[in-house]
Amino acid sequence: MTPALGGFAVAGDAAPAWDRAMTDVMSALRSAFTTVPERTASRAQRRTWLDTFDWRLYRAGLRLEYVAGELRLAGAASASAASAASATGATTADGAALTRQHVTGWRPARPRLAESLPPGPVRDRIIRLASPRALLPVATVSSTVTVTRLLNDDGKTVARLLTTRASVAGADLPPRLSVAEVRGYPGQARKAARIVALATGVSPAVGDGFAEILGALGRHPGDYSNKVDAEITAHMPAGRAAAVVLLRLLDTLEANVDGVLADIDTEFLHDLRVSVRRTRSALKLLGDVLGDSVPGEPGRRYHDEFKWLGDLTTPTRDLDVHLLGFGAMAAGLAAARPADLEPFRAFLARRRARERRALARGLRSARFRVLTEDWRKTLLEARDAGVRRRAERRTAAGLAADRTGRAFRRVVRQGAAITGSSPDESLHDLRKRCKELRYVLEFFAPLHQPAAYGKVVGDLKRLQDCLGEFQDTHVQIEEIRALAGAMLAEGAVPAATLLAMGETMAGLASRQRAARAEFEQRFAAFAGPGGRRRMSVLLAPAAGDPE
Repeated sequence: MTPALGGFAVAGDAAPAWDRAMTDVMSALRSAFTTVPERTASRAQRRTWLDTFDWRLYRAGLRLEYVAGELRLAGAASASAASAASATGATTADGAALTRQHVTGWRPARPRLAESLPPGPVRDRIIRLASPRALLPVATVSSTVTVTRLLNDDGKTVARLLTTRASVAGADLPPRLSVAEVRGYPGQARKAARIVALATGVSPAVGDGFAEILGALGRHPGDYSNKVDAEITAHMPAGRAAAVVLLRLLDTLEANVDGVLADIDTEFLHDLRVSVRRTRSALKLLGDVLGDSVPGEPGRRYHDEFKWLGDLTTPTRDLDVHLLGFGAMAAGLAAARPADLEPFRAFLARRRARERRALARGLRSARFRVLTEDWRKTLLEARDAGVRRRAERRTAAGLAADRTGRAFRRVVRQGAAITGSSPDESLHDLRKRCKELRYVLEFFAPLHQPAAYGKVVGDLKRLQDCLGEFQDTHVQIEEIRALAGAMLAEGAVPAATLLAMGETMAGLASRQRAARAEFEQRFAAFAGPGGRRRMSVLLAPAAGDPE
């Protein structure tokens, strides 16, 4: 079988092994061709791969890189060919041209929102996927591509060998080789590829070397996610499982602090807040099995400290939500004009700058540092020391069945009591109970059968979306009312702006009424007979676990 022309990797973990392999390659090629260096084609290149902090492009099978004033987007499957092809201005191995877009003033070392890119094909492809996250430099590689012409007996160039030597963060990477066809001589290129493939120390390249590059930086693709994905097993002691889950949440919280302080994009704060909420719920739902590490008053202390942290982050996040939705809010106006809301946008931006400074002070404070350090120490002790004697026989599977069942019954009980005349607070409280159920499902997701888990979470998510719409519109109405008062207190505000804000509140109130009307249907789908059967299927494998 003829090997692909797209690429070969030189094996070995040190320069002497690479040099020996390259010597063997060139010796083998000289047995069939005359080799002539093409000096004018040798050039240095600097490439920077970009992605969001949570790898949205990578997870979508895309690879974005910046080279010499140009953004290039390719599918991950064809990125290996793109690497070699970009040196010659060719297409990828499968014949698909790279999506390219010239950019001016781009500095790949600095985070940049996709929305800030000028219009173009790359922006069009990634903006919905990346927004509202910033594009960050994942890795920067300096490389030199050397081209060797392969001549036949008539002295005609029949193929080219491209040798790429690269380094990342000062560390050299194994050379990569590819063979380029010359028009009219496809058979000679295939012959050269077979010779290269048989050389000692050479193997087919896997991908574009991206994973190898990240490995040199101590990273791996997709190394951050805001999912819980804790490594727990069904027979793990319950206390150890709870500690492992909470440690995973703490890791996620701490991973987002620098992004919040640098104000890179709004999702850093969002993910940090989700970790705080999950932690508070886990303390409430699972804290009793952590053993002697978090007894009585110390447990109360952590609960209070994480509440402080949640309260600290709330004002900035609320303003983020307003600003992120501002375009849609303005576009939804009927009587007023979008421009009438501009003073409101400016006010929100000023208020956010002030609140963010307060948030940064809190995250840099000794209180926050002591909280995270002490909490990690406590959780490590709980993970390693086991659990209290009375809970020793309980496993993670038993804990999952017990706490998930309790949370589900609480949701069913509270939701069934809600009628058309129930106060708004009853729906707000049910939303909190639904969040707790969602979190406990996420904590123990590895223990559940995926299909059953997906069905239950799907129903729950639709109920949460309805309750969330009801709650969020209520909160936004109250906040806009309060912000209007604050704007008036600070000085003159155009009447047109206040009227536009009033129209926005009316639109939110209409959405809130629609969510309230939809609630009964959503709740019945989740908590009715069908929903209860699905929950029973989900919990059945753990039902016989010892208590």
